[in-house]
Amino acid sequence: MTPERLTGLDASFLYMETPTLHMHVAIVAVFDPATVPDGYSFRRIRQRIVDRIPLLPVFQRRLVEVPLRLGHPVWVDDPEFDIDNHLRRAALPSPGGMRELADFAADVTSRQLHRDRPLWEMWVVEGLEDGKIALVAKMHHSTIDGVSGAELLGALFDLEADPPAHEHQGERQLDLRVPSTFELVSHALLANLVRPIDMARMAWQATQSVAGIRKLRQGGSGKAAFPLTAPRTSLNASVHARRRVAFAAASLADVRKVKNAMGTSVNDVVLAVCAGALRTYLLAGDELPGVPLVALVPVSVTPDMAELRGSNKISAMFVQLPCEVDDPLERLRTIHEGTKGAKEEHKALGAGTLQNWAEHASPNVFAAAARLYTRMKLANRHRPLANLIISNVPGPDVPLYMGGSEMLGMFPLGPVMDGMGLNITIMSYRGVLYWGLASDARAVPRLWDIAAAIPAALSELMHAAALDEDPFDVPLHLGPGMPPTAHWVRTSAAPRVEMNDAAIA
Repeated sequence: MTPERLTGLDASFLYMETPTLHMHVAIVAVFDPATVPDGYSFRRIRQRIVDRIPLLPVFQRRLVEVPLRLGHPVWVDDPEFDIDNHLRRAALPSPGGMRELADFAADVTSRQLHRDRPLWEMWVVEGLEDGKIALVAKMHHSTIDGVSGAELLGALFDLEADPPAHEHQGERQLDLRVPSTFELVSHALLANLVRPIDMARMAWQATQSVAGIRKLRQGGSGKAAFPLTAPRTSLNASVHARRRVAFAAASLADVRKVKNAMGTSVNDVVLAVCAGALRTYLLAGDELPGVPLVALVPVSVTPDMAELRGSNKISAMFVQLPCEVDDPLERLRTIHEGTKGAKEEHKALGAGTLQNWAEHASPNVFAAAARLYTRMKLANRHRPLANLIISNVPGPDVPLYMGGSEMLGMFPLGPVMDGMGLNITIMSYRGVLYWGLASDARAVPRLWDIAAAIPAALSELMHAAALDEDPFDVPLHLGPGMPPTAHWVRTSAAPRVEMNDAAIA
């Protein structure tokens, strides 16, 4: 690939990373090797991935820093790319259930990626119960966002168990030239020359946007949450390096039933389910605030800014989660009004605002501020920016295969931040919403309790809306005591419900 300078937003995910704040995203996918025509083979999976990598530049590019950090880094093809630095083989300890897989994923996500090579790693994990295998993959957020990550799955995996042999037509050639110090510095200085003009223009646009938002709020239509107004809970503290991971699943059809019955959106129902699960968790810990929690919700701006350069085409909005409200339908209505207001304010602010301001962030100042903020644990000294991050990404609705093995389910995992020790990321696949929960291990020691409360929160909504609950198939063990291919049977609303017949601590 031709050397390409990172956008400000992509680079910001590098600058804010510290030894305890890891800015990578991950996915945990489970596969059934029974569909492999000639039987499972790690070598076959390895070769399939090796064959696909030349078609996907993101896997072969590494960073080159600008001297003295005078500008944003540059992507170049890695002349020393070695697949064995990125693709590894592992096995779970017995019994090889989803708990053990979650612990393995937590260990993987607790460690930073090496900056001297392409920013991704994958583990093919064997030893799962009933002969299943898993793929645990992580990539730096500077390289990928939720939407582009979902698209990457389509390029990396197959649509059938035994696809025709790949023909390497039009395969790109590596550009092994690394920009010289003079080129890096001169390009950075040229970019810096126009910074004052751009910043003056953006400041004027920001003034106009703020005026528009103020007008919306005065008109009563804006009900978005403000940052730095979230109540402090045990979720909100400076993070440590160690992570915890848990999984959950819910029926997309049932979520749509609630959406249609209540006149909301799928994302509103997902947020309401999160609110219900968090209410259960905070009540159990005797720490439920009397005011709404605040969720930071990433928003894709790809449809509005298709021409935008870079890997991350996202913005963010803040949404209230009224966990203090007892009525689940009232929680959903409040969230619906809040997201409607947040979308209006986001539109008034402008889809490209975050990208534009990040473009002109000083690398040295940004990185130094992030390190100082983490080192001094400043997140413990002010109200949280938000209580948690919730991201909902649409995924494929057709079966995917890896080396002939059919994918049964996949759980996305996002980063946690100082002051926001919980990230809930949801991705759909073949009619099921798969929930990946990642947290700071100390801030959320009972993470599986939140996971267990997710299907119960959806049941509560279904029950309150007088909708029929039908069992649905989840071909995965999500806890001990579940048969290998069982119906995920939800129970009606209750203060606390387990995913299985064993207690989840």
